[in-house]
Amino acid sequence: MTNGSNYSPINDLEYDFVTVLHDKAKGLKAYQTYIQDAQSAGSQPCVELFQKLHEQDSQQIQELRQHLQEVMQKGKM
Repeated sequence: MTNGSNYSPINDLEYDFVTVLHDKAKGLKAYQTYIQDAQSAGSQPCVELFQKLHEQDSQQIQELRQHLQEVMQKGKM
């Protein structure tokens, strides 16, 4: 991160994207547990919702990765 005269090898925008990617990736792992819990409870509607949310986060991760690559190549968007 950059602030004042402190040098950092990663700018704020890169840091933001990396942080969001990290948090989303942790969420994907959690969804696997939630899906198993819903299956154990015999709740197909909950299984389907958690699967849908997992899929949406997976798509968002792909989009975030593309933006991060551009930010790292260009230094900004």
